[in-house]
Amino acid sequence: MIRIFIALFAFSLVYSCQTKSEYDSIKERELSSGKVVEELFLDLKFGMNKKDFYTTCWEWNKKGVLVNGAHELQVRYSPEMPSGKETEMYFYPQFENDMLYFMPIEFRYLGWTPTSPETTNEKLLEDVVSFLEGWYGKGFFEVKDKSGKVSVWVKIDGNRLIRAFIKERTLVRVEMLDLRVKGISEIK
Repeated sequence: MIRIFIALFAFSLVYSCQTKSEYDSIKERELSSGKVVEELFLDLKFGMNKKDFYTTCWEWNKKGVLVNGAHELQVRYSPEMPSGKETEMYFYPQFENDMLYFMPIEFRYLGWTPTSPETTNEKLLEDVVSFLEGWYGKGFFEVKDKSGKVSVWVKIDGNRLIRAFIKERTLVRVEMLDLRVKGISEIK
């Protein structure tokens, strides 16, 4: 009986190692490629220190591109979306040892109403993924949880992980992470 249990355990261990998800396979391939991608958007990049972040944002602010968001720790940008709908994008990075490694972003339609089929969070997610493809190229793929109910759109280029998902009724969240610094489960 013990031999059967050990054989079944060994089989399941070997089988689970061989059935990597598409996400895990792509992440492993990209990280092992040695490719380093630091560019984020609007001259912001992984590895910049806080002073450079503020200086870059201030330069864009003087041009009228970036403004203060809802509170002091948010920067607001109004991107041109593929749908043409007015959208606000809010962001503010996290730093590790004074180096930017994580950029959370939230998108919201300005004309959102609960009864409009054109401003649902599903439509916003589609719009955001199309927008991101304009900035970062094709290659986003959908990853679902075990239940199949929650999905995230992901793109990995070397060390740069980008993921987009519905956060709540009116928001889509995008997270950009430098995988050289931390994994997605280690984010504060």
